[in-house]
Amino acid sequence: MVTVNGDLGTAPAWLDAVLTAQPMPPIEAIVAAAVIAAAGVLLPDVWPRTRHLLTIAHEGGHALTALLTGRRLAGIRLHSDTSGLSLSVGRPAGVGMILTLLVGYLTPSALGVAAAATLASGRVGAMLWGTLLLLAGVLVQIRNFFGLGLLLVTGGIVLAVSYWAPSDVQALFGYLLTWFLLLGGIRPVLELTRARRSTRTRTSDADQLARLTGVPALIWVAIFVAVTVTLAVVGGRLLIDV
Repeated sequence: MVTVNGDLGTAPAWLDAVLTAQPMPPIEAIVAAAVIAAAGVLLPDVWPRTRHLLTIAHEGGHALTALLTGRRLAGIRLHSDTSGLSLSVGRPAGVGMILTLLVGYLTPSALGVAAAATLASGRVGAMLWGTLLLLAGVLVQIRNFFGLGLLLVTGGIVLAVSYWAPSDVQALFGYLLTWFLLLGGIRPVLELTRARRSTRTRTSDADQLARLTGVPALIWVAIFVAVTVTLAVVGGRLLIDV
């Protein structure tokens, strides 16, 4: 069992609890988690709240890639309208900047596939604690109060489930979060497509990529759609093929 309740015990015991595989939940629970996640993506009154989770992943992807490509990270801002901004210092062009812009819309879906692969191996604890580590990495780079509060609340919920919840609740929560990343990762790209039709402002990741590479922004949007849909299918198959 991966349940981490109450006393964590010694460090080796804690690591064993996190890394040990546990039985998969019934397929009915996995499907129920998918339905709840889909509601979080599709319901118009819910989406403005749940979308913040994808913004965290989006900006975290920008920030991590900036660091990995040798840029200096100057901080992350998350806003109440679900927008975000990752500031990095370095060359205004080149491969590093292109990769930094490219990964934002793809990160939630990529994280969803990684989480799905971890859950498919039965390591719910590893998935939840890995999520906490990623949230902590974003937290230390937050530079505004709303973003700080959002990260503390989100991390607090994940910590509470990881530490105190029974194993079946942990599993349901892990599957719910993973489905949301997979399904939700598509909608911001579709919103980007609509936004580009309704405004002349050209500051999106796709438009910046177009200016840097000469490849039209619509091509980049099409790439975002194709990759996020493909990753959702791959991740979904990992979650259901148990």
